[in-house]
Amino acid sequence: MPWGCEQASLFLLLTAHLLVCFHSIKATETDPSLIPTDKLLVLTVATQETDGFHRFMQSAKYFNYTIKVLGKGIQWKGGDVANTIGGGQKVRLLKEALESFADQDDLVVMFTDSYDVIFAGGPEELLKKFQHANHKVVFASEALIWPDKRLADKYPVVRSGKRFLNSGGIIGYMPYIRQIVQQWNLQDNDDDQLFYTKIYIDQLQRERINITLDHMSRIFQNLNGAVDEVVLKFETGRARARNIQYDTLPVLIHGNGPTKIQLNYFGNYIPNAWTPETGCGVCDLDVTDLSAGSDYPKVTVGVFIEQPTPFLPEFFNRLLALEYPKDKMYIFIHNSEVYHEKHIQKFWEQAKSLIRKLKVVGPEEILSQAEARNMGMDICRQDEECDYYFSLDADVVLTNPKTLKTLIEQNRKIIAPLVTRHGKLWSNFWGALSPDGYYARSEDYVDVVQGNRVGVWNIPYMANVYLIKGQTLRSELKERNYFNLDKRDPDMALCRNAREMNLQREKDSPSADTFHMFRPPKGVFMYITNRHEFGRLLSTANYNTTHYNNDLWQIFENPVDWREKYIDVNYSKIFTENIVEQPCTDVFWFPLFSEKACDEIVEEMEHFGEWSGGKHNDMRISGGYENVPTDDIHMRQIGMEFEWLHFIREYIAPITLKVFAGYYTKGHALLNFVVKYTPDRQYYLRPHHDASTFTINIALNKKDVDFQGGGCKFVRYNCSIESPRKGWSFMHPGRLTHLHEGLPVTNGTRYIAVSFIDP
Repeated sequence: MPWGCEQASLFLLLTAHLLVCFHSIKATETDPSLIPTDKLLVLTVATQETDGFHRFMQSAKYFNYTIKVLGKGIQWKGGDVANTIGGGQKVRLLKEALESFADQDDLVVMFTDSYDVIFAGGPEELLKKFQHANHKVVFASEALIWPDKRLADKYPVVRSGKRFLNSGGIIGYMPYIRQIVQQWNLQDNDDDQLFYTKIYIDQLQRERINITLDHMSRIFQNLNGAVDEVVLKFETGRARARNIQYDTLPVLIHGNGPTKIQLNYFGNYIPNAWTPETGCGVCDLDVTDLSAGSDYPKVTVGVFIEQPTPFLPEFFNRLLALEYPKDKMYIFIHNSEVYHEKHIQKFWEQAKSLIRKLKVVGPEEILSQAEARNMGMDICRQDEECDYYFSLDADVVLTNPKTLKTLIEQNRKIIAPLVTRHGKLWSNFWGALSPDGYYARSEDYVDVVQGNRVGVWNIPYMANVYLIKGQTLRSELKERNYFNLDKRDPDMALCRNAREMNLQREKDSPSADTFHMFRPPKGVFMYITNRHEFGRLLSTANYNTTHYNNDLWQIFENPVDWREKYIDVNYSKIFTENIVEQPCTDVFWFPLFSEKACDEIVEEMEHFGEWSGGKHNDMRISGGYENVPTDDIHMRQIGMEFEWLHFIREYIAPITLKVFAGYYTKGHALLNFVVKYTPDRQYYLRPHHDASTFTINIALNKKDVDFQGGGCKFVRYNCSIESPRKGWSFMHPGRLTHLHEGLPVTNGTRYIAVSFIDP
């Protein structure tokens, strides 16, 4: 049916109207009459300058916001807002503040929390989104209703987005915000969110004032109930939080309720804390310079030996090797293991003339871990001259001697250096927590541990090694007994108390008025830094102290530390600088063991003491008869067989491939033993062939120091090696080609370690 004039006119009118609307929208986006940023008034309440407040202000500074802070320095009377109703004091302070702007109705007012808020966008973006909302007042929204669930049915139904009001973020024109807060006539510890909610669900007020909620988190992103909706997004040189449910980029991120840890995670990136392009943008803010000639702060070092720990003498050596003035250090040691008293005694002799003060509490005191750690922290807390407390567990291997100095320079209240277990993702921090407060892996944990993301990271849990400012212990953490909480591990208790500033202490106060004078939870931030390589963590789980030199058995559990202690420092040069010598045909000579390894193996054998006596009848071997016996002890007898075979595969096999080209050893050996030569027992060994494809022969002590004579002669080649070097090994073929004999020892005692490999 053809259109008439009336229908055509209606179509043209509708088209024109749509075009006007379209151009109106486009004009709004670029209109120079958009609200200028100097008409934006941002207010917040912060009675104390917490770590969260400083982070809020730092993000505001990045975007050039001007913030007016209300309540600074006054007593907080707004209730325990972290756990129950409260916050009315914020409304009162806002109401009083707006009275001074009575003649500035052209202002746009934004009121926001600060302790748990981060800016993610700038003022221009904020004002633009507010104008697009096309309402006079916009409140933040969330999916959860608080504090009165009975009011849920009175909320307007929304087709999409969050339905319920959150008072942590408000933006609106000055006259309309004033209309709302002027209605406040309640007490400081009444609930601010309930006050705003009752105004919003009153349809007459909602329409008269023209209030709406930011249903799709275009301006305010509340994390409570929405953690799974928000992901980290990187722009060039900047990080944002994206709400993937509504595809929005909120301007403010609010870690309300139990989402503080997730907010801290976002705060490690937003807005400019870290990006792939720029790296860490805040790591060098407010740092301390400890350059040459500086007056170094005084540090109390708390050392904790709470279980049998391998390589403890090396731990103490590294402690004394820290590049820090020893006259500025007070060392407190708690040792709960009788086994380690000999190590501490030796350290005492080394350190007592170097360290300013040294205090040791031993196992006889029967202190729990929590009690010992509280004692160490109290030493610093009670000493006004103590600038820092450095807690160090004995299972921490600090390979960086600048660690203490580096942590102090970072100038954080609590900071830990990243240390990990060799070859594992196990470290001394957690990036997130499970709902019950235990370990959970954050999205960036692996990248931080592996050094793909380098910076200073706000974390919920740390252990083993950390630095705390003395002033922090005497202010925010002034309460004692921080390592006791609900039967938790002491480190978990400390971190929980630091994160949440356990306000239960104030509730339990005998003062009747205390309950009404809660401070907002401070939440002292804890950081981990991976800006430098600091060291590693030892594994202590399977440390057996039944041997004489127990570290010798740590080749599996702690291979790096085992190598550093027991393998010759020049071992790697075998492959890079061709230092292998060939004193006789197909006899290769190379450095293998450190002097420490040699000494401890000899000590272990002498402590065991069951030398065979060089008898032909030997029930330790197959058949029970040895044709060419030696006075020896087998590795199997002292329980070292598996460790020794692993040593052969790790350290001998690579050399075999180098010197016997094309031969791949299985690293198998049935006979592994230490031989003892001495003039009054067995002083030489007659010519013989070894039952092996090849043999290693390691000198365990020094000629002309520990013994005279000795050596090895290869009969077929008429070639003798009469000056064996301690820790060096011969490697030669066995069976037919290399008939050899042990040359006589004329004085002292000679020890060698021998393995018949690939029999």
